[in-house]
Amino acid sequence: MPKSRYRAAQHGGSADDVEAAFYEALQAGDIEQLMACWADEDDVVCVHPGGPRMVGVGAIRAGFEAMFAHGTIRARIDRVRKVESLASAVHNVLEHVEVLLPDGRARPGCEPVAAWLAATDAADIESLNQQALAMFYRKGVTFTVYSEASNIERVIPFDIIPRIIPADEWRILEAGCAQRIRALNMFIHDIYHEQHIIKAGIVPAAQVLVNDCYQPWMHNINLPAPIYAHISGIDLIRHGDGSYYVLEDNLRTPSGVSYMLEGRNISESLLPEVFARQQVRPVSSYPQQLYDTLAACSGRDSPNIVVLTPGRYNSAYYEHTFLARAMNVPLVHGYDLFVEDNIVYTKTVAGRHRVDVIYRRLDDPFLDPLAMRPDSILGVPGLMAAYRAGHVLICNAPGTGVADDKSVYPFVGDMIRFYLSEEPILHNVPTWQCRKSDDLKYVLAHLDELVVKETQGSGGYGMLVGPKATQAEIEAYRARILDNPEGFIAQPTLALSTCPTCVEEGIAPRHIDLRPFVLTAPDQVRIVPGGLTRVALRKGSLVVNSSQGGGVKDTWVVETGDAS
Repeated sequence: MPKSRYRAAQHGGSADDVEAAFYEALQAGDIEQLMACWADEDDVVCVHPGGPRMVGVGAIRAGFEAMFAHGTIRARIDRVRKVESLASAVHNVLEHVEVLLPDGRARPGCEPVAAWLAATDAADIESLNQQALAMFYRKGVTFTVYSEASNIERVIPFDIIPRIIPADEWRILEAGCAQRIRALNMFIHDIYHEQHIIKAGIVPAAQVLVNDCYQPWMHNINLPAPIYAHISGIDLIRHGDGSYYVLEDNLRTPSGVSYMLEGRNISESLLPEVFARQQVRPVSSYPQQLYDTLAACSGRDSPNIVVLTPGRYNSAYYEHTFLARAMNVPLVHGYDLFVEDNIVYTKTVAGRHRVDVIYRRLDDPFLDPLAMRPDSILGVPGLMAAYRAGHVLICNAPGTGVADDKSVYPFVGDMIRFYLSEEPILHNVPTWQCRKSDDLKYVLAHLDELVVKETQGSGGYGMLVGPKATQAEIEAYRARILDNPEGFIAQPTLALSTCPTCVEEGIAPRHIDLRPFVLTAPDQVRIVPGGLTRVALRKGSLVVNSSQGGGVKDTWVVETGDAS
């Protein structure tokens, strides 16, 4: 980049001097000295990790002021590669960054982990990571990459450095997720019954009734309790402003809870001393809570519960087997079940056994070849007739996908106001809907700045991350949007929070998100304290999905001294 015009007056003229002055000002929180290191020009550019492109000294100053508002920045340079000429200097720097409170302490709850990181050699941390990988390998904790034709099954990458969330912060997330799921369940019940929200003009009928996930045969089915999304995963990101935002809702067959539980086992095994120094809230109760939720929703005493899997080639098959084993219930395939007189039975060596609850882990179209895809060999013929007759409970309910469709996502805040008469605790990421002409024009004009997603997409597939895309990729995606505007939404590139992560370069910040798991029963909403933290292991990447090169971290919800 061009050298600062202030170099001669303030920094002795060399790029090294400017760099030293920058880091000194950064750690001191001295905004004036820090800005003196930047050229006072309208076209000067700054991009923080994962953040938007800031152009001009005014925007850059505002960005650093926001950072300082959240605490003191402590940065340590490990390696610098330099390319200099008379006109310019480029420094490629590997830095370790921590955000501290104004008095220099680590943030509440992070002190033991911060002390461990400071006292532990990077090679030792890498060794722990390799041990974690070996443990995942032995247990068969895998996922599937569908975009690759060979060697599609891989061990999930696990990072040993935990993500810390103070308990008082978690309580806000917990309340926000519970509020959101209550409204979404009311929405699903409404659109398959009276459709009050459509008649009131809150959600357009076209967003619901012609949605690919809307199932008309779900009309007027009366469940034991008006709950459709029994198991949910709410994807959250923490922005650079310190606030959490909902990135998307997962209400069909959300996965990842097995990674959360296995990650906690690794933390307790490989970091016993660090773990013991914190009041970390447990997650081990999840399998029992899941069983209790499914049983309560059935309306029957001692119901027979099964986990229905599409089979070993599914990306989440490990999780299916894990949860069936943890709940002590059968893991079944479609061919293990049959329907007689609208009653579902499972075949056993002792004869047939009635099934009351099916925790299904396959998508709607494959559930019943008589009601949906006739070529499905994964489902159970007659299952939907049994469901409509009230003789079996399917969790999550068929037809829930309309509520987590990305084109419906922008209306969740309105749902909360409409059904609960409350203001949303957690807010959505600002979203442009390409079905709207004005939004479409904006998106097409700013594709290089936005993240564009398919409304029916998942797993990180089919996305355009504008700032990381080539011009050819942008133009190809533009053609896709123009071909089907209703199939896309766009969101700004947010400054996702980062967490120290063990990577090839050593310990470096990587972008993270969070998926809390929400269990909804007739009498209560349960959320295990922690959830799954996904981490983008590739430098600069904002895509955390394991199928796209991401990994997972253990999430510690910790009690702090000021917790109430």
